[in-house]
Amino acid sequence: MSQFQTHIRAPRTDALHVEAVNFAYKSGHPVFSNLNLRARQGEFVAILGPSGCGKTTLLNLLSGFQQPQAGSLLVNGQVTRPELPALGYVFQSPQLFPWLTALENVRFGLKVAGLHSAQEQREKALHYLRLVGLEGAAERLPRQLSGGMQQRVSLARTLALEPKVLLMDEPFAALDAISRSAMNEETLRLWAELGQTVLFITHDIDEAVFLADRVVVMNIAPGGIHSELAIDLPRPRSNLQTRRLPAFLDYRNELMERIGDVMAQSPLLLEPTP
Repeated sequence: MSQFQTHIRAPRTDALHVEAVNFAYKSGHPVFSNLNLRARQGEFVAILGPSGCGKTTLLNLLSGFQQPQAGSLLVNGQVTRPELPALGYVFQSPQLFPWLTALENVRFGLKVAGLHSAQEQREKALHYLRLVGLEGAAERLPRQLSGGMQQRVSLARTLALEPKVLLMDEPFAALDAISRSAMNEETLRLWAELGQTVLFITHDIDEAVFLADRVVVMNIAPGGIHSELAIDLPRPRSNLQTRRLPAFLDYRNELMERIGDVMAQSPLLLEPTP
């Protein structure tokens, strides 16, 4: 099919380890059958695939919000559960408390977890707001922030808990193109500084290539993983420089071909149009 690598050998040290996972909804609809996936410490992995292939379900399983019928899911060697300290989750929408300031929204997770004194919580919250470029907006309410700024607050709130693994579920899908590009660069800057393992869901092929060390392409459910593609682009990456590289376009075209293969398997596309 292509010149690119289609199989990634499992790393020796896994931050995420999904082995032989089966999952179906109570309705009986199958999502995964014998799913296997690994991510090494500090790796940035993008998950790409059409709607309904199980991308968000995978994150829900890894976070412990849902349980598989078979198989195992480990985060840094521990069986996953919602309260696992090593795990952070950034949702599609910021989900901020509208009555709390940006600072207090970031502090909220620390407060609920009972970490540090009240003063230390505020200092840590301010530190992570500074990291995402929002120190000057610490006393603003969510309604006084743009969509991109709200998502930065949400990211700071997760980072303040200092998880080793970040699960990111299309966190920038609702942003305009300019804000989304800026958040892509911001995410890579923070990842380089903090060193977390990231599993990042997206429908955007360009975003996957720009961000990831490796892109995992999902099949239509319950097909699991279609293929994996290692992204060998120089870091640090920037929107102006990286996206104009010939190799960037090659990776983009290769992933478009693979997504086309996946979509061709969809029974919805094979049914005749009435």
